[in-house]
Amino acid sequence: MRRVAIIGVGITKFGEHWDKGLRDLTLEAGIKALKDAGIRGEKIDAGYVGNMAGGSFAGQEHIGALLADQMGLNPIPMTRVEAACASGGVALRQGYLAVASGVHDIVVVGGVEKMTDLNTNQVTQILGGAGDQEWELFAGGTFPGLYALMMRRYMYEFKATEEDFAWVAVKNHKHATKVPYAQFPREITIETVMNSKYIAKPIKIFDSSPITDGAAAVVLAPMDIAESYTKKPVEIVASAQASDTLALHDRESLTEIKAARIAGEKAYRQAGITPNHIQVAEVHDCFTIAEVLAIEALGFFPKGQGYKAAKEGWTTHGGKVVVNTSGGLKAAGHPVGATGVKQAVEITLQLRGDAGERQVKDAEYGLTHNVGGSGATAVVHIMKRAF
Repeated sequence: MRRVAIIGVGITKFGEHWDKGLRDLTLEAGIKALKDAGIRGEKIDAGYVGNMAGGSFAGQEHIGALLADQMGLNPIPMTRVEAACASGGVALRQGYLAVASGVHDIVVVGGVEKMTDLNTNQVTQILGGAGDQEWELFAGGTFPGLYALMMRRYMYEFKATEEDFAWVAVKNHKHATKVPYAQFPREITIETVMNSKYIAKPIKIFDSSPITDGAAAVVLAPMDIAESYTKKPVEIVASAQASDTLALHDRESLTEIKAARIAGEKAYRQAGITPNHIQVAEVHDCFTIAEVLAIEALGFFPKGQGYKAAKEGWTTHGGKVVVNTSGGLKAAGHPVGATGVKQAVEITLQLRGDAGERQVKDAEYGLTHNVGGSGATAVVHIMKRAF
């Protein structure tokens, strides 16, 4: 297996794009990534794009071929990857494997979703298809409802309160104030979260990530030629993926994302490090409970202790590990197919030292954690500064 580096990154503003379609967003992110890498399209050997539901959200299927066409990359193979909200992370893994195996040299990985053309009920229904359609969605189960069950059980087992989770939202919104691409780059208070309406008790509006349009892209290359393109290569030192039951009722526990724990353990072994080596992490906080479960599954905090982290300052600058410098899904936005690639963009900027006011000092190792559905898919990447 060859060593693999990220040599270029690109991202759009996340938010509501009424003047841009799915292809426009992807082109913008892709062109930015190619320019950042200092590479022309004819050098690209293959591409992978994470997209959950282009057909349902935007009426567009066959997205791989569309993007190869629109980006002027024909006749290279361009493959769409779908793994619900983990589509971007799994696309990154496919690109990594293509380069590491020697099948391809230069690979572009993108992620995109155009969600805001539909109303909230329509979006909720489409996203619900990432769960068990027969046993959850058909019975009225939505993702806010499923994560509410997980949050309620966590509160029962570990004596956490709704306010403990509200601190996660407050922390991530504060981080987002330093992020140019964030959908909601403004601070909120505990009172803002606690006084917001319930959407599936105990989850409130401000416990939840928004509906978002956006795209992100990275360019991958073998490590041995990466420095011919960039002076700041970032190496992907681990890529791991795991699965769990699709339906929540079949899980061993409602207070653990088992697939995330297993993927994390595999990634640490591959990288030859422990959780203590990670200085900055982008984790999948579709709801505030999801960040708490993530930081426990990844070994940053013991099980049943993660709910204290945001309130105590353990997951912000000056703490044990800085989590979601981008603002996370909560404040940066969650264009579902793009989220996993956005995480890689943010960690790359951090490890390069190019993250501006949100920079984590002397960051050497970073981690991304992307989840599909209520935890049926989890993919973890570990990255290292390589210059």
